Amino acid sequence: VNNGGEESATPAPGGIAGTGITYLQESAPVFAQVSAHRGAASDLVAPAPAPETWGAYATKGQESNGVIAMMDMLVEDLDKEMQQMDVDEKEAQKEYEAFMEDSKNKRVADSKSIADKE
Repeated sequence: VNNGGEESATPAPGGIAGTGITYLQESAPVFAQVSAHRGAASDLVAPAPAPETWGAYATKGQESNGVIAMMDMLVEDLDKEMQQMDVDEKEAQKEYEAFMEDSKNKRVADSKSIADKE
């Protein structure tokens, strides 16, 4: 809205997405620094060796053997339990079949005794 008078000049936004930041203006000094370092690399001395840490590398075979032994023991226990469950199931099936045979014989005997009483 213009209420008269002179308009103030607003500068147009520039740079990337109107932020005023331009890539080339900020990046040019970085490129200059990289090229300066390339030339100076031949003048440098080799870096110092890395500091000592925990010593030489050693395998952890003994630590993993304990875990593997525990896993083997769990597998063996599971196999034993499964064998025991198979045996228990077969015995229970035999007992059930014997019970059903006894029940059948008792029903036959009870029906005969009822028929004889009549």
